[in-house]
Amino acid sequence: QRRGCLTAGVYESAKLMNVDPDNVAFCVLATDEEDEGDIALQIHFTLIQAFCCENDIDIVRVNDVAKLAAIVGPSEESGEPRDLHCILITNPTEDGWKDPALEKLNMFCEESRNVNDWVPTITLPE
Repeated sequence: QRRGCLTAGVYESAKLMNVDPDNVAFCVLATDEEDEGDIALQIHFTLIQAFCCENDIDIVRVNDVAKLAAIVGPSEESGEPRDLHCILITNPTEDGWKDPALEKLNMFCEESRNVNDWVPTITLPE
């Protein structure tokens, strides 16, 4: 986040993926139980997942928006809570692609795809 590598929000993420998909390293889709009934959100997720698969962008689901919010924090500009249903991680430089954390996430996603789990769900630590 401090390096300007985070884009939060369904609409903001869709705009970025449309303009610069090659710079997107990773996508996180987050929901809570009450979001499961949100048809519009589920349609957005389906479209984002399809775009990510087509553009070789690794993607995971997280099932606890509150835990994710605690990790990500408020918006740096306004301090307001943000839409964390979709988060994109981008790389500001070519060296960013060598980030060990992103490499671990990439390996996890690759292993999941090998067992036909195209959008694995991860549980965030307490």
